[in-house]
Amino acid sequence: MDPIEKAIRNALEKGDSTDRAFREKVYRSAFSALDRALKANPNVTVESAINRRKAMTARIAEIEAEFLPAPAAAGNPAGADAPSIDAPGHHGSSASDAHIMPVVPDIMPDAPLPRTMEPEPDIAPRRRRPRRRGLPALFAALTVLAVVALGAWWLLQSGALRTPEQRGEVPVPPATVEDEDFSPSGGATAPLRTGENGFSGEWITVFTPLDPTTVSTPSDAKADVMEDDSGTYLRVRSGSSGSAVSFDVGQGILDEVAGTRAVFVIVARGEGGTATQVSIDCNFGELGDCGRKRYDVKGDRGEYLFDVQFPDKRAGAAGTIAITSDVENQGRSVDIYEIRVSVAE
Repeated sequence: MDPIEKAIRNALEKGDSTDRAFREKVYRSAFSALDRALKANPNVTVESAINRRKAMTARIAEIEAEFLPAPAAAGNPAGADAPSIDAPGHHGSSASDAHIMPVVPDIMPDAPLPRTMEPEPDIAPRRRRPRRRGLPALFAALTVLAVVALGAWWLLQSGALRTPEQRGEVPVPPATVEDEDFSPSGGATAPLRTGENGFSGEWITVFTPLDPTTVSTPSDAKADVMEDDSGTYLRVRSGSSGSAVSFDVGQGILDEVAGTRAVFVIVARGEGGTATQVSIDCNFGELGDCGRKRYDVKGDRGEYLFDVQFPDKRAGAAGTIAITSDVENQGRSVDIYEIRVSVAE
């Protein structure tokens, strides 16, 4: 049983699966969950997205076929005088060979539907039951809706609906990122260097590999002191759960930079000359934090800076700088040579 079919069946078991209205709501939730997953993945092509919807349609058709009544018996027993009742048509569908998403989102409806009353038994002879014709129309409507949604998604991704300013055809002021700063690689702006942007040049050491006791590692992360021709460094590898390695920032350091705009510099490189994308989070206690930073750390030694405007009050306690060595969680490491801070002029 593939993940899509298992998820739908689990959802049906949590309600009245004999209720047609409940089943239709579960199917709609499944399609909505698939749409959200496709829109969240920019690497999915339109053709692949359509194939995935066809695959889900086929699975739903197979499951729904199990709830349709079986055909009437070939004949009545001898001497039986019961009236005959025509069975409704059987709607079947073959399974699709399209690729199925590896992870199926939760597709349970937000609230259970009320149970409907049981139908009254047929009393009058040769009374026909109404045919169920809603599901084929539902499948067709959902398919059309999916095609329209994918078309709109493609337009947004291609930039056809963007204004000239958004496409960069006219000069616009750079955006200000508050929650997360990102220092990309390639032709984009590189991290600032020591002495730029009015730094005083008088640095306070926050971390050095000669004193690894200020480093805290979760159970699934690693931090080892190493040395080569480039100098002594701490090789940091985040845990498989994405847990970060923390570096202590002493209370005395925080008290010294309180009430100023301080600039932190992290001297680092990717392990073995391999670039990696790292994230940095800070906790400075009463002095706040630094927001979430991201940097593309190259394979050679370099400086990666960020600044923090501290309030004018005492820290009250020590703080931490947490570094995740590989945002993509591919097991890459980063070598940390030192961390220091300076007060900007």
